[in-house]
This record gives sequence, structure tokens and C-alpha cells, in this order.
Amino acid sequence: MDNASYTTLTRQSGLMREMQSVANNIANASTTGFRREAVVFSEHVADLGEMPSLSMARAGGHHVDTSQGGFEKTGGPLDLAIEGDGFFMVETPDGERLTRAGHFVSNGQGDLVTPDGFRVLDAGGAPVFVPPGAASISIAADGTMSADGDPISQLGLFTTDPNGLVRVGNSLFEATTGTQPLTDGQMLQGFLEGSNVDPVTEIARMIEVQRSYELGQKFLEKEDERLRSVQQLIRR
Repeated sequence: MDNASYTTLTRQSGLMREMQSVANNIANASTTGFRREAVVFSEHVADLGEMPSLSMARAGGHHVDTSQGGFEKTGGPLDLAIEGDGFFMVETPDGERLTRAGHFVSNGQGDLVTPDGFRVLDAGGAPVFVPPGAASISIAADGTMSADGDPISQLGLFTTDPNGLVRVGNSLFEATTGTQPLTDGQMLQGFLEGSNVDPVTEIARMIEVQRSYELGQKFLEKEDERLRSVQQLIRR
């Protein structure tokens, strides 16, 4: 296989990864707290001496779009949306994870948990407890939770380097570079933040990627025909 085919194959592999990323974005356009993700391409150039240099593209990175999603009013006392930067932190069997999906409930033990049963952590990293017999729960903008007017906890908001976010499922992230408490975060009680995916933009990108992939496939087919023709000429 010649250099042109190798170059095209690496590009095709990257386009396939990008197509999967775009498809996942579209599938989660209505998922609470979902963050759009994009593939990052890098270029590797090899010096071939007297021959022209060889350039190959590789889809070796990803970028998580942390821009704000739209708010939906639910009126739920344990539904929370983050205005601006920051993430909630939850405790999972695999360790602490970050999320922007603020649809929380109280389990049978009084812990504040996600729909998957992961406990929500406060500003100090401890589980948040919701008194089962409380008649009313209020949560201030700074995360201070009160039961029947008495402060009982403060939900934590955390920040991290967006480049270190690794998606775990649809709305959870692992912070590979560590986290820091966010002291000036703002929460909205009774609201949920939607996905930050723009379906129209993603569909347009999908069409663009598909066309690029088809052009690469046609090139590989023509290159295969050319090599076969050369082999046939040599055999004569």
C-alpha cells in the first residue's frame, strides 16, 4: 500500500470517529445536562528526504463544549440548574464524577441522589442528607439547603480543566486533572439545564463528514484500481 492510501485510511478512521461523536450528540439533544463533544484532529508530518513530505491526520483528541444549555422550569424542590460555570459532584462505585444534570431525588435513607442512585456531595465532599419528614426544602443560589427554614447543608459546585474531562455515560464526567471547589457558583431551584447541543448544526456537520468520508472512499477505490492495473501490466 502506498503513502496516499495510508494517508487516506488514517483520515477515514478519524472521520468515522467524528461521525460517531456527532451521532451521539444528536441522540442526546434532549438529555438533561448533556454536553456536546467534538473530535480534535492532529497532523503528523514525516520527512521523506528527497521525496515530498508525508502528512497524516489523526483523530486523537476530544473537546467537551462546556457552554450553557437552556433552562426548563420544573418546580421540583430537588431539581437544580447551574447558572454559569461549575459541576455537581456525585459519588459512584468507580469514584467521584462531575455532572450538570441536576435532577435529584431523596432515597429511602434520606440521601440526595441522582436517578441512578449516586449520592450527591456537598461543598466538603460529604453526602447530602435530606430529612425525610421535612415539609419544605429550599435551596439558595449558593447551594445552602434548608429544611423547614433551618439550614442543614450546602451543595457543592466544583470546577476543573475542560481539557481533562472524560465522558462516563451520557451526563457524567471523570475529571482526570482534579477538581477545585467553586465558591461563586449560582444554582436555580426548580429548574433543569438542558443539553447544549444544537441539532441543526450537528445534522449539518453530519452531512459534511459523510460527504468527506464518501470522497475518501472513492479515492481508495480508484487507487485500488490503479494499483491493480499496474500489477497487470507488470505481469505481461
